[in-house]
Amino acid sequence: MTRSDRIARLKQIARERILVLDGSWGVMFQREGLTEEDFRRGHFEGHSHPLKGDNDLLCLTRPDLVTKLHDAYYAAGADISETNTFNATSISQADYALEGAVREINLAAAALGREAADRWTAQEPDKPRFVAGAIGPLSRTLSISPDVNDPGARSVTFDEVYGAYREQALALHEGGVDLFLVETIFDTLNAKAAIKALMDLEDDGLEPLPIWISGTITDRSGRTLSGQTVEAFWNSIRHAKPFAVGLNCALGAELMRPHIAELSRIADTLVSAYPNAGLPNAFGQYDETPEETGHFIEEWAQSGLVNIVGGCCGTTPEHIRHIAQEVSALPPRRPAERPTALRLSGLEPFELA
Repeated sequence: MTRSDRIARLKQIARERILVLDGSWGVMFQREGLTEEDFRRGHFEGHSHPLKGDNDLLCLTRPDLVTKLHDAYYAAGADISETNTFNATSISQADYALEGAVREINLAAAALGREAADRWTAQEPDKPRFVAGAIGPLSRTLSISPDVNDPGARSVTFDEVYGAYREQALALHEGGVDLFLVETIFDTLNAKAAIKALMDLEDDGLEPLPIWISGTITDRSGRTLSGQTVEAFWNSIRHAKPFAVGLNCALGAELMRPHIAELSRIADTLVSAYPNAGLPNAFGQYDETPEETGHFIEEWAQSGLVNIVGGCCGTTPEHIRHIAQEVSALPPRRPAERPTALRLSGLEPFELA
């Protein structure tokens, strides 16, 4: 099956049923009890900086663990699994002095995801699997000053952010992903640099891939970290005509629901949601059980709020199994139909009918 065929099949399935994304990667890697050696093996033995915790490197040093996790989520019922590339940009890898390894990491991650998805599709042709190229928010922000004494200070420029995302996108595209997932967005300006980098690929003659955009509401205020409401966020990125838009991370399903409902009301495309397994406890652990998470998301689906569901921090293959079971017989949400209007945004939305 060609990539064009896979994309067409993905869009067809999205019209027929609710799609399921995978769950957390970080929590599963933590359970492996990895050592510094696991992050250096075969590639970075002489590297000058500590590398433990740079999970994206495992695509090179422990590909067996990455494949194991893709398999675990596909076995649990996921239709889509993300590449292990959340921090695989030159800006984020600079924290480990590994800017030069970015292309290699992304190519390896895409290849591992592609192999696992194709193998599962061959085994279960009635349930094809897809690979989303994961693009994270970066360790630096364009909208928020790193200096409390200088609100105008910035540690990075738009062009630098664009360049970092472009390098990642080119490698993921070459590696064979089916779609791009710009996720955990807390700064919409960073996201806009990523969106431009992805859209520019088509101008370079590369096959256009669906773009999925997922923001994060940081607390009960209902705003992103850079201050936007859900509707203002949507107005800021809807020009990309995304395959899907949604929310992930920061909140558990119970607290995320009103924000997903608002996005469902206004978005004329697919809506996704992959919450944390509740809020972290005093030890930073997530206590929400797979049954509890599945129950919350089942209610979202019954209410017609979602098209794609999955899990973020703290969720495991067992959480994804329960989510997949709970939504399997429920119809997908129908995209919103809204009258034509001029819709702008700052921190708040503005509409001129």
